[in-house]
Amino acid sequence: MKTNGTIATADRLMAEDEGQHAAAGRARGRVMLAHGGGGQLTDELLQTIVLPRIGNAELCRMLDSAILDVREAGRVALTIDGYVVQPWQFPGGDIGRIAMCGTINDLAVCGAEPVGIALGLIVTEGFPMGDLAAVLDSIHAIASEAGVNVLTGDTKVVGCGQGDGVYVTTAGVGICRGPALTVENVQPDDVLIVTGAVGDHGLAVMLAREMPEVQSVVRSDVAPLNHMLRKLMVDVPGVVWMRDPTRSGLAGVTADLAAQSGWHVALDEERIPVNVATRHAAEMLGLDPLEVANEGKAVIVVRPEAEERALALLRDEPYGRAAVTIGRVTAPRDGVCELHTAIGGRRILQKPYGEQLPRIC
Repeated sequence: MKTNGTIATADRLMAEDEGQHAAAGRARGRVMLAHGGGGQLTDELLQTIVLPRIGNAELCRMLDSAILDVREAGRVALTIDGYVVQPWQFPGGDIGRIAMCGTINDLAVCGAEPVGIALGLIVTEGFPMGDLAAVLDSIHAIASEAGVNVLTGDTKVVGCGQGDGVYVTTAGVGICRGPALTVENVQPDDVLIVTGAVGDHGLAVMLAREMPEVQSVVRSDVAPLNHMLRKLMVDVPGVVWMRDPTRSGLAGVTADLAAQSGWHVALDEERIPVNVATRHAAEMLGLDPLEVANEGKAVIVVRPEAEERALALLRDEPYGRAAVTIGRVTAPRDGVCELHTAIGGRRILQKPYGEQLPRIC
């Protein structure tokens, strides 16, 4: 009896302690470890923070899997990416916006129409509820703009010291309705187009992280491109290949294009758009803006006869107003990407050896 009484007392004290800890956490408006435990506090987090912001008919069913009927779809695209950007909020966006746009754009540049997103959240104990709400609001805003719902998801909480704020994983499914956009399609005389100025995202994040006291006009370009690229695919015959120049930037994507196609890719440095503030920031930090990540741009290869029509369509879209031709594919089969510099020289563009700017996405 004494032992049972001791156990009962210990259980009661533990329950009281947990209850006080939970009450204190709610009062502080911060995420607690118990929010990820699958119990009542998890339900509370979902019902008061998550679902009011990103809920929809499918997600609110809270099934273990979302059910998609793709029997008549033909080819299906699937992509997944993890986002660990620090700081989680930066000029022009935040981790929620970049997670949605990154996955949507990965589908779009493969010629797929995004139809649904799976969302995974890993939140560190103590992360402010208001900040988590802001991340979810950004996710909802992009879902609404892109017309792509979050259909299923998962939330985990890790202890203090085991994480760093909030991490997001997004997986996306899309339907491919047009021709396959593979590197095998690329041939000499094809034209390279970029949909706008490069280098903004990586430098905006870098300045926010390393120089938070500096007030800069550099803002991330993070944006969903699916509507613009879908319209391009439908209205402009002659689109043969697309990529979004994220990590490793424009240099990495064009170097990959040359290496994978086997053709020579020639870029004109004077035609590559770089915003003045971004260029100054890159010079200050000793970085090449061509190697810095973008999150709202696409590199597109089109047949030469489609160039003007493609540019006209892109420039009529909000995220393509600064679209410009930056180079061509040429006949030497050497797999080299060459930059014709503004001072009349030439240099080989290669992918950066490592990660210039860690944790920018």
